[in-house]
Amino acid sequence: HVQLVESGGGSAQAGGSLRLSCGASGNLARRNCMGWFRQAPGFEREGVAVIDSNGDTTYADSVKGRFTISKDKVKRTLYLQMNSLKPEDTAMYYCAAKPFRMNSLVPAAYNYWGQGTQVTVS
Repeated sequence: HVQLVESGGGSAQAGGSLRLSCGASGNLARRNCMGWFRQAPGFEREGVAVIDSNGDTTYADSVKGRFTISKDKVKRTLYLQMNSLKPEDTAMYYCAAKPFRMNSLVPAAYNYWGQGTQVTVS
């Protein structure tokens, strides 16, 4: 079983920055993919950025050039650095993980989810 715990959400002004963290515990396959997803009220959950166990990344077009996903394998922590924030980035942000290395921004592909952390940009 894998547990994911997000932190770092909060409020920011448009143009500002926030960094999200996701601590992982449990037995995640050595070949895996982890990522960040978000869901705004009235909208479906969408992929933001994912990274596989080789370090390959995939970003949603809406965040390319503004967000950076990274991970610390020793600390078993996933990060999302969010710069140049926009009001439309406001959402609940979730950390997710799955075995197998193939990157995917499709939420249904992920087996494990954190509880979410709120990001509000005004």
